[in-house]
Amino acid sequence: MNRTTIFLTTLIITLYSYTIRAQGIQSKLDINKDKIERAMQNENYTTIVLVDQSPKEVFNAINNVRGWWSEEIDGSTDKLNSQFNYHFEDLHRCQIKIIEFIPNKKVVWLVMDNYFKFTKDTSEWTGTKISFEISKKDNKTQILFTHLGLVPEYECYSICSDAWGNYINNSLRSLITTGKGQPNAKGKARTENERKLSAESK
Repeated sequence: MNRTTIFLTTLIITLYSYTIRAQGIQSKLDINKDKIERAMQNENYTTIVLVDQSPKEVFNAINNVRGWWSEEIDGSTDKLNSQFNYHFEDLHRCQIKIIEFIPNKKVVWLVMDNYFKFTKDTSEWTGTKISFEISKKDNKTQILFTHLGLVPEYECYSICSDAWGNYINNSLRSLITTGKGQPNAKGKARTENERKLSAESK
């Protein structure tokens, strides 16, 4: 092989090596980008509940919002496009619209308006969505609860995520499994959820 051939061969091999390395770097960048995007998506508050009851029983319990969240709710909670109002003392109130309603499978709420007394941005929940996805998991029924838009950057995140944890994992689960939840009471002694929310909001 003459010098020109050797030079061209070496150049081709070098360029090929750089191309492979560049592809590897790009692949790693793509993987990292996917991880970042998934992490960002997973920042929404999420919790999962597994119960023995049927998807229909779970769906009906979710829509009985007064039975697990609060007795202080005005409006219909079990029809597509219905709106209802929630309030807790002078600390929290919100207006919610049901924007997705698939029997025995999924319910999604849109928070149309919100007021918190204990945050600088009193409207933090406004525009967020609250999703209940129902599916079969082995021999059980799974509820995937996600508050889309409730992220750690929110001032209310710690209080709100703790409250949702209690309402979904304790009160809603109890309503499904025993027929009786622990919603915020109307004109009665405070529930554990109410006491906890009041204490953390001060």
